[in-house]
Amino acid sequence: MGQWDRFLQPYKQAVDELKIKLKGIRTEFQKTNQTSPIEFVTGRVKPLASIYDKTMEKGLIFEPSTKLAHELQDIAGVRIMCQFVDDIHTVIDLLRQRNDLNIVEEKDYITNSKASGYRSYHVIVEYPVATIKGEVLILAEIQIRTLAMNFWASIEHSLNYKYKGEFPDEIMTRLQSAAEAAFRLDEEMSLIRSEIHEAQKYFTENKELPKPLVHSKREKGEQSNV
Repeated sequence: MGQWDRFLQPYKQAVDELKIKLKGIRTEFQKTNQTSPIEFVTGRVKPLASIYDKTMEKGLIFEPSTKLAHELQDIAGVRIMCQFVDDIHTVIDLLRQRNDLNIVEEKDYITNSKASGYRSYHVIVEYPVATIKGEVLILAEIQIRTLAMNFWASIEHSLNYKYKGEFPDEIMTRLQSAAEAAFRLDEEMSLIRSEIHEAQKYFTENKELPKPLVHSKREKGEQSNV
């Protein structure tokens, strides 16, 4: 195993464990017939190419080190998707109550969106990972956003990769407009939140019911001749 593999292994473990635990929150809500504030959870360890880009941006040496681990807080990244903006705050409160991680920083890009229109809530946590050589404290970033915010951010990320952060004016204007439209969508959906939850509950309950037996015309004819 190379030095980068050894360095990143605890991050991979942290992502795997956090995903399981956060998905467990969703399961707990479902088991008690409550609406979960978590729609789904994803996670990743930052690729080496992205780590390299970050070290160049921050003026760091591209090699595994304690300084690199301290400066790059999002090597381990977990993303929580929510249906509604209010769910984001519920998830944040749940994270604050946990004793298996320690929140060291919060960044509210929902109340204070970035100039591009980007909205999300970022939480930097210290998470202990048990290894054969003892416990290692890993910094991980948890991003919490709605599905609409995530759609916009995914598109912006692709465009940012293409234009290297230097968006043409027209693209930037349209991105900002799209971000506001996405946020208005979230606000409108929040106004009918109770109706949406009732509809989803009804759908979930009824889709489990056995389907009525439907006979083909041939079967009906055969039955009538008996």
